[in-house]
Amino acid sequence: MSKGLGTKVGRTSRRRILRLAGGGLTMAVLGAGLTGCEDELETGGEGSIPPPRSKSPENGKAPSDGGAPAPLWTKSVPAQTYGDNDELVTVDGVVIASGDPLAALDGASGKERWSLPGGAVPGAPLLLGNGTLYLASGTYDGNVIGYVPGSGKETWRSHLGKEYRQPRPIAVDGEQVYVIAEILEADGSSRTNVIAALNSTTGKVAWKEQRDLGTQQNGIHAAVQGRHLVYTDFKNNLTVRDTATGRQVWTQKTTKTSYGPFVVHQDLVIVPQGQRLQAFALSDGAEKWSVEAEEFSLFREPSLVEDVLYIADSGRTLWALQPATGKKVWQSTALKDASAQVPRQFVKAGGTLYAATDLDPQGGVHAFDPKTGALRWTFNDKTGDHHAWLVATDGKRVYALHGKKLHALPV
Repeated sequence: MSKGLGTKVGRTSRRRILRLAGGGLTMAVLGAGLTGCEDELETGGEGSIPPPRSKSPENGKAPSDGGAPAPLWTKSVPAQTYGDNDELVTVDGVVIASGDPLAALDGASGKERWSLPGGAVPGAPLLLGNGTLYLASGTYDGNVIGYVPGSGKETWRSHLGKEYRQPRPIAVDGEQVYVIAEILEADGSSRTNVIAALNSTTGKVAWKEQRDLGTQQNGIHAAVQGRHLVYTDFKNNLTVRDTATGRQVWTQKTTKTSYGPFVVHQDLVIVPQGQRLQAFALSDGAEKWSVEAEEFSLFREPSLVEDVLYIADSGRTLWALQPATGKKVWQSTALKDASAQVPRQFVKAGGTLYAATDLDPQGGVHAFDPKTGALRWTFNDKTGDHHAWLVATDGKRVYALHGKKLHALPV
């Protein structure tokens, strides 16, 4: 995972420790329910103190004079997150944060649309595809379940088999849902794991392949591009499989791993590795381009937004790159003199680039000019919570999750 600005090379950040611990949980974590939580629909509600220059939105839009906007609404949610980008999603007019119960809030008002007891498995993604939200069963019964995001209605269910434990969806395409699961031994223990493809219509197993001894079923990040299923793990493996057969096309060790998301663009997979950002061919793993940060600066997680690759490094430099070539679109040092942490997740809405930072305090959501990288403002809720910030957007609003506070910001 990415580290805070004060983290030295070779040290493990607090958020990485949370992710490692959360990814290995084998029992449900009890979360606070929404029942009894005070609605905080009014701007400036409890736990939602805007920064000094925050201003109420005018006509539902953010102020243009450099001050951070006040939230349109703020809600307390039973979030259980470890900093992964896919733990906050917005789709079909709702915004969902990973937690127990798993609750979908109306994007415009913050009112609850539906709630799912058991919620999402800690460390597992909220996986969206084919108009469906795919979740590992919160009751740990071996099921993977699909729901309509707007209503919470169950529409699909699959069971990998009794000889497997804790299947977790990791990626989805138009035909299949891909899962990782432990392989059970006769004594109930597990030393190996399997990767499998489930038919997204019938739920039947299309293929399954045992992974190498020593690999782990936790800490997986995955993406699908055509016939290629790409994933990384905690063991510094970068692996590509054929989606039709499960056959391993190639795998290689990465020199450094961010423990976070990577980017797939056309025929490339782009992975941050410490001081270098590298792009490899999906077909054979050959390096196609690389970019190097300044000495002692480490790249964070990349985001692909409207065919531009955005990434920050620990030296507080923000990069905008052409994903096909690695060529610079622009490079910004707007954060060099700021007291905030560097961003690690990016979304774009209303002509502004929004970026969520790592561990608070003094983190938050930065707003940048997407054409130059100039910093427009920073939003922080002043709670002092040490959880990472997460952002998502539906194009009308930007949703910022910090600990158990979910804010809707105007764009």
